[in-house]
Parts: sequence; structure tokens; C-alpha cells
Amino acid sequence: MPRQPRLDMAGLPQHVVQRGNNRQPCFLRDQDYRCYHQLLREACRQQNCLVHAYVLMTNHVHMLITPSAKGALSRCMQALGRRYVTYFNKTYHRTGTLWEGWYKAGLVDNETYLLTCYRYIELNPVRAAMVASPEDYPWTSFHANALGLGDPLVHPHSAYLNLGMNAEERQAAYRELFKEALSDDQLLDIRTYLQQQRALGTNRFQVAIEAELGRVAKVRPRGRPRKVF
Repeated sequence: MPRQPRLDMAGLPQHVVQRGNNRQPCFLRDQDYRCYHQLLREACRQQNCLVHAYVLMTNHVHMLITPSAKGALSRCMQALGRRYVTYFNKTYHRTGTLWEGWYKAGLVDNETYLLTCYRYIELNPVRAAMVASPEDYPWTSFHANALGLGDPLVHPHSAYLNLGMNAEERQAAYRELFKEALSDDQLLDIRTYLQQQRALGTNRFQVAIEAELGRVAKVRPRGRPRKVF
């Protein structure tokens, strides 16, 4: 089956994930994370894409990115992938692919869904039992969004800015969001929409995306359809 094109619209945030080939590590030491962070920043600047949240895990990455133009995110990820693989292969004297095929990306709707994706991304190390708190993991936007530490890669989305009148209020409100765990239904929705590369949001949002792009925005139902007698 040919690969279906992703839903892609200028100015709408997308939840992006890319995994190491066969789930093998794509970061082996601190310098690798720093290199990827810098290359991501450069690629986003060149393509005018804004990163709102990210986490660099051992064998995959999650990001929340808003592209300024259709196709900008794809160009950004292609450039990033090529440059990082070149660095990684040269550093570790290896050849061949590093990533598991194409990255996956899905559109994300309004403040409720968007801030849930923020939390989903930054809580990855906690769910993986790598740390007890997201602030204990070094390679994440949580330090910028929740603690106000400088990170030139992070650009706040309007949904984040609406959390407070100033930086201190926004950071405090953002930290409050993390006191409540994501529900199983929220986790399942995020994972399903991302896997199928559809539009996570309200029915109204999905209908608007379908009308604009002429593509299905809702996820396919799980399991085989029931027979109707």
C-alpha cells in the first residue's frame, strides 16, 4: 500500500515523532543530544517552523511544531535527518540508515488538545520510568515551559501564552497541569491519531480539515467492522 500523504496545513501545530531504526538508540552520549538540538534549531529557522515542546528520548524524539507554510515541516525534517545521520555515522564509524522510515505527524486542535500534547510529550521520560519528574530529564522543553529556563529552540504557542498574564503566571499554571495524570483515554487518543497521522481535536475541527484538504481527518475505527444483519 502506498504511503498516504500527511495532513499538512500552514499555521497549525503538528505532533511529530521519529524513531530509531528497529528501535535502536539514536543518541549515545550528551554530545549527540546537543548536536540534534542545534541541528533542529537551524532547520526550523531555515524553514520558519516553530517548536513549542519536545523531548529527545534514547531511541526516538517527540516534538510539537507549527510550520509557517505547507511543506515546511517536511523540508525541515528531511534536512534535519540528513545532517544528523551524517554526524552520527561519522562519529560512530557506521553506515546506513538511522531512522525507522518516515517520521509521523498529526495535526492538533485548540488549547485543550494542544496543552494535552505538551504534557504527553514532556512526560515521556516519566512514563518510561527513566525519571520520577519531567524536570529531572535534561533533554526536554519542560525546563523552558515550566521553569522558565532559557532554551532558544522553544517558541511558546498562543495556547501556552494564554495561561497567564506574565511569564511567572504562565509557568505556575503550566506546572499545575502536570499535577493531574493523563487518562488512559487521552493517551490512547494521542497515540492513535499520531499513528494514523490524522487530526486530533473536536469534530468541528476535523470537519474543517476534511473540507479544506479533501482528506479524512478522523481515525479509522479499531477492529473489524461489525456485520449488520
